[in-house]
Amino acid sequence: MMIEALSIDELERLKEPWGEVTLVGLGRLGLRTALTLMQAHRGGPKRIVGIDGQIISPDDLIFRMMGAHAGEYKATFLQKLATSGFSKEITGITSYISDANMDDLIAGDVVCIEIAGGDTLPLTVKIIQHAHRIGAITISTMGVFGVGDVDVHVVPIEEADPQNPIVEYLQKNGITNHTLIGTGKLIRDWEPVIPPVLDRVSLAISSEILRQLYQRRIALSDPVHL
Repeated sequence: MMIEALSIDELERLKEPWGEVTLVGLGRLGLRTALTLMQAHRGGPKRIVGIDGQIISPDDLIFRMMGAHAGEYKATFLQKLATSGFSKEITGITSYISDANMDDLIAGDVVCIEIAGGDTLPLTVKIIQHAHRIGAITISTMGVFGVGDVDVHVVPIEEADPQNPIVEYLQKNGITNHTLIGTGKLIRDWEPVIPPVLDRVSLAISSEILRQLYQRRIALSDPVHL
């Protein structure tokens, strides 16, 4: 049956939160993504897991503006925001992903990787590979630098710019069936990372997560019997 032909009660059930999203990295970008998913009304994920072993620094202004304290774990703060009775299940895990804990921590319908600093690409590859083995959809970033109206791209890795070092590395390591989102601008470019651009990249990431969750739900379930 077509979605348009469903009853109001059936359409209401389709708007109930569904599925699990794992966010690897709760920095300035990851927090924005988590907040959008947490605040998604009449839809969105039922469970959000945020994984990050970092603590909040004085420079993490977006956290401190929301009441966090320097020295507090980012993941703990995210979970605390939900408070008792929050309609979605929010879990903050204060760990760094490694080979030793990947089997235990990486789960869900969509796994989104938003880690930065140093050479994170080898770890990103391992997370994507593990997520694919458990049947999860995967998303990661391809640069968040830029100013003004810099373009934000949402592309399958097969269609991404092979001159981008992130794309090149992932492709060389056999990554397929994966979505990349970002400006394409990296630390080698002159532009800094600024909040308005992070807002736009996060919006693109959150929107893609919600789209993928919806498509997965429809694929796995007969809408008439939801």
